[in-house]
Amino acid sequence: MKILVLIALLPSTALGLDNGLARTPPMGWMSWTQFRCQTNCEKHPDDCINEKLYQTMADRLVSEGYLDAGYNHIHIDDCWMERSRDADGRLVADRTRFPSGIKALSKYMHDRNLYLGIYEDWGNKTCAGYPGSEGHVEIDAQTFADWECDYLKLDGCHMKQSEQGVGYPEMEKALNATGRPIMYSCEWPYYLIDEQKQINYTAIAQSCNLWRNFNDVSNSWVSILSTMAFYDAYQNELIDVNGPGQWNDPDMLVIGMKDGLTVDQAKVQMSVWAIWSAPLIMSNDLRNIDPKFKEILLNRDVIAIDQDPMGKMGRLMLSNDNTGVYVKPVMPREVSDTSFAIAVVNKHLFTTYTVKFALNKVGMNRATGYQIKDLWSGQDMGIFKPTDTFTANVPATGVAMFKATIV
Repeated sequence: MKILVLIALLPSTALGLDNGLARTPPMGWMSWTQFRCQTNCEKHPDDCINEKLYQTMADRLVSEGYLDAGYNHIHIDDCWMERSRDADGRLVADRTRFPSGIKALSKYMHDRNLYLGIYEDWGNKTCAGYPGSEGHVEIDAQTFADWECDYLKLDGCHMKQSEQGVGYPEMEKALNATGRPIMYSCEWPYYLIDEQKQINYTAIAQSCNLWRNFNDVSNSWVSILSTMAFYDAYQNELIDVNGPGQWNDPDMLVIGMKDGLTVDQAKVQMSVWAIWSAPLIMSNDLRNIDPKFKEILLNRDVIAIDQDPMGKMGRLMLSNDNTGVYVKPVMPREVSDTSFAIAVVNKHLFTTYTVKFALNKVGMNRATGYQIKDLWSGQDMGIFKPTDTFTANVPATGVAMFKATIV
């Protein structure tokens, strides 16, 4: 197994957006991957983008235990608005599909201790062709504040690459000027995906609470692997900028979507996203999710790794063609010694692998050792010292995940 270069797992010194929001990665539910831009409510009454859909998913978050586990956001994506602005230049929610309006939907969420997210695009139109914010940034920011929205996803379709560094900070300033706390999600680096050397993550973090930097995730194992490959390749740059208030966003959790990930593959996405301190934003149908996938999404031990207050992004420490060992510093800590989360991933389609490594080969050097717990089975593995060999048996396209607590 190849040993990757170990770079100090110390707190980042990058300065980020200081709006006091997103001190841990946001958690919740978003419509896009599951429901896309389905606007034909007569033909698809249960699957179209309308206020009923978001109300129903909000109710499921509350009644099915997701809110108690930390999933407290409901995010509207594209296709929610009318095709044109009103006479005053303001955005208008589709009058047929959102008859109560967005402010009423915000109240619906707030009454249930949830936050509402809204979608726009900095270009002259959204990805689906609805009115964009170009030339209307200030009025749109104020509209979202007036509607008491809590989160904005700002897309970048129909926007020139040269405009990214101007447009996204412009919306950030407009949001701050409203006086309402609005978490800000950017697509800034994603639209520079083929120009990685041009990406200034320091500048992005000064304007955005979170940012997409790779392709949209889809309901497939291949999509999860491609996202992991990108994050592995650029982990040095991504780790440096990740932390409280500023998060890399590898896109939505597709756990529980039909005809997609297996149970083992779903555990991989949940585990690796938690190791990365990624936003945990589900896109699925909470009305008919398989209990096995629901159990994965509600695993409190894994969620706690994602939500660890240090906010460190974990690192791929050991790898070969089929397996990888990821390590993330977590609480509790004593001076320079931290506890760790470990995820051992098997990418092979058919073969179970046994992965063995000494803890000190992955940066775990506390002389008194670590109490290790299997986070998917709940099993106590015992105490391991830095020179001890740790063994993980990992199923094909699966993961083993552990917490190693300092003793």
